[in-house]
Amino acid sequence: MSAPATGRGGTVPAATAAAVSAPGRPLSSAVVVLSTVVAVISLGVGALLAVAGAAGYAAGAWVSPEPLSPGLIGAAMVGVAPGLLTLGRAGTWEEVRSLYLPLVVVMVGLSAVTLLNAGSLRVAVGGPLFLVLFSLGWVPVVGALALASVGCLAAQYRGPAAGPSRTGPVPVPVPVPAWSRPLLAVLGSGWLGIGAGLLLLPGFWSAFVPWTVNRADAQGLGVWALSLGVGVLASLAEDDLGRSRPALRAVPAVAVACGLLLAVRASDVAWGSGGALSLLALLGGLLVTGVTGQLLLARAGREGAGRAAPGKPRGEAGPDA
Repeated sequence: MSAPATGRGGTVPAATAAAVSAPGRPLSSAVVVLSTVVAVISLGVGALLAVAGAAGYAAGAWVSPEPLSPGLIGAAMVGVAPGLLTLGRAGTWEEVRSLYLPLVVVMVGLSAVTLLNAGSLRVAVGGPLFLVLFSLGWVPVVGALALASVGCLAAQYRGPAAGPSRTGPVPVPVPVPAWSRPLLAVLGSGWLGIGAGLLLLPGFWSAFVPWTVNRADAQGLGVWALSLGVGVLASLAEDDLGRSRPALRAVPAVAVACGLLLAVRASDVAWGSGGALSLLALLGGLLVTGVTGQLLLARAGREGAGRAAPGKPRGEAGPDA
């Protein structure tokens, strides 16, 4: 007799497992296409900003007093891109929303920051021709992606609430370990609070940033911090590491990319300040969260495969005995 496949609702006979679809809202192709487009753009633009920042050049769309702020924005863009490129492998909206919702926050937030600080854009202030052209292209591209991200989100929820999205065994949920939930709540709330403060009250909260920033820098960094908080708390709310797999791929890459840039530009950071220590703790939390989540998923997969594999009864002799 074949082994049953285990799902959220119980067991499913293996003979019919191939005909069972993963529960949830079918993933819209518009979400996948937009995520891929954003990932490709993020890799190119983010690499430019990060490399320029590491070399000591502020290559952002607006004027920055130091290269670290636009460099960190670029590093975060590079870090999140690999996770976005994997969204097409998912079959349901529930499997990608913990990463796609932060994407919407980033695109809408950066578009708003760009408009609110239009007077400090390179295209308005002037400067090297390359940066002026970069700023000129940044405004319509970020605005278009912001509108598209919201439109794709609306299209996702206009679709059917449930239905077949892919064939195969029903995935077994891998709950977030109970011991990690308070830590994740603190991590997500920390990023969310810092991001909201920098975005809404940049004049006050920018004093806690351990390097020199202006209003646009503070708000741009705040958008990314806010999105990281949304992503961590959304993954906690899902309470299923399998559904949070794309986010688990993205957060450690963001932490590593930002950490490398901070190491290269270490002389620009006031390491003795509370802001620097808080930033290191939050980045370390992202790294540990992503790595631990992926290890737990891998272990759950091995255990599931071991349970599904037919074993020999104890004491049974092999064919060569």
